[in-house]
Amino acid sequence: MSRSEARRKRWRGEKIAPYLFVAPFIVLFLVFGAYPLVKSVILSFYITNGPSDPVFVGAENYRFLLTDPNFWKAVRNTAVYAFWSLALQIPLGLGLAILLNSSWVRGRNFLRLAFFSPNLVGQVFVGVLFSVLFVPQYGLVNKALHATIGTPLDTRWLAEPHLVMPALVMTSLWMYVGFQMVYFLAGLQSVDKELYEAARIDGANNWQQFLNVTLPSIRHVLVFVVLVSTIGSFQLFELPWVMLGRGPGPDSAGLTIIMYLYLNGYVAGDLGYASAVGWTLALGLLVISLIQLRMSGVWGGRRAG
Repeated sequence: MSRSEARRKRWRGEKIAPYLFVAPFIVLFLVFGAYPLVKSVILSFYITNGPSDPVFVGAENYRFLLTDPNFWKAVRNTAVYAFWSLALQIPLGLGLAILLNSSWVRGRNFLRLAFFSPNLVGQVFVGVLFSVLFVPQYGLVNKALHATIGTPLDTRWLAEPHLVMPALVMTSLWMYVGFQMVYFLAGLQSVDKELYEAARIDGANNWQQFLNVTLPSIRHVLVFVVLVSTIGSFQLFELPWVMLGRGPGPDSAGLTIIMYLYLNGYVAGDLGYASAVGWTLALGLLVISLIQLRMSGVWGGRRAG
């Protein structure tokens, strides 16, 4: 083989090598990512009885979905859960991060691990745990609330429709506040300390430093946490499913969008309608995310100075 032929062969090998390295990912993505997505879009235009015998119905699944009161109840429940979860988790997570970022707090590393550790266990385990904690008479939640604010010991958190959502929100607080705390900690530790020194020289108190230094400095972290938490809240399924005994609970008070999808797709067997529910949720989350990014100014708005 001549030198020029060897050089051409080596050049062809160097050109092909990158594609060979990424080929396993591309194949796996096409088989387990792209194909299921395309298949689910097509399936959403069919009525199915299990995985076989699909019947094409066009947009009928989407029309029925928009007129189904159970779907709108699931949307309302999920939106209420997402609102209260974010309204409580974000301030608590940020407050814990500020506290555990302070140099005067002893055992900061242990406390950080302790607050974050509930996020390391799955929702199924947490659901089983809190279904015991909410038991009337003997549950620790009722005992603690009875001792502090005098609520009745026989309060049935998971059997009364108006108490199901507060129980789910309280459970999610225990599980996810530490998750958000970790991101806020990372943001706080990247804030330039000279900004605080300059603010103190200008006479700013702690609250003014928080508003004018801390919040603007961790703005992008805050937007990320709100965005991820919103998406996670709308994907709620395992927690209410386990806590409410494999169902939507009394008067469907714990029915979420994903639970509605599961009941229609895997209990009733209509995978086509379940696909329509899934894609409606995906588009809804896309719109909500774009609105959040727009309102925060991170996307499409004015840049922070």
